[in-house]
Amino acid sequence: MIPIQLPLGVRLRDDATFANYYPGANAAALGYAERLCEADAGWTESLIYLWGSEGVGRSHLLQAACLRFEQRGESVVYLPLAEVADYGPELLDNLEQCELVCLDDLEAVAGRPEWEEALFHLFNRLRDSGRRLLIAAAAAPRELPIGLADLQSRLTLALVFQLHALSDEDKLRALQLRASRRGLHLTDEVGRFILNRGERSMSALFELLERLDQASLQAQRKLTIPFLKEVLGW
Repeated sequence: MIPIQLPLGVRLRDDATFANYYPGANAAALGYAERLCEADAGWTESLIYLWGSEGVGRSHLLQAACLRFEQRGESVVYLPLAEVADYGPELLDNLEQCELVCLDDLEAVAGRPEWEEALFHLFNRLRDSGRRLLIAAAAAPRELPIGLADLQSRLTLALVFQLHALSDEDKLRALQLRASRRGLHLTDEVGRFILNRGERSMSALFELLERLDQASLQAQRKLTIPFLKEVLGW
């Protein structure tokens, strides 16, 4: 197989796994994304479109799918289109060689005729070769400013899921899940203290948890409110 040449800087996060994703109201999307990774998934389950606002876990699920395929030794490609769009639609050439193609930030190339044409042909090649396609965007398919009717038609074939933001209670459970996988015990009291004082986005909360993990290891101390105040200056 010809190796896929990707722009520098595009890489998968090691912590972006299905097991690390707290679904909240997004259990159906998580289930179908995992189903797409199964060996016997048919084409009707091999084209999934996830959409939602920033911070709901779109990129996480795409990267988790990539990691699942890589663990089986199968070829995958993850393209964050907002970061790589300036490289041109030639990036989509020959991607049907991959078992799974994940296209993130589709809105970044919507309305750009050369990209829309290339995406339409990629859809067809992936379908003809029995490959799988996982797409994420900030808006639903029909809300994107897509000018190519054939591409819009292809998007209607996808299983579409809106990803919803986590409630405060879900954010607490997501933090506890991530903490437990780092070997940390995060009590409800400490978790709610973080939610009340820290930034509200999950990415910021997870970055804060990583900082606390490192500080806890260095100080050999548990996560308590006095320790958090000491480390974070709260």
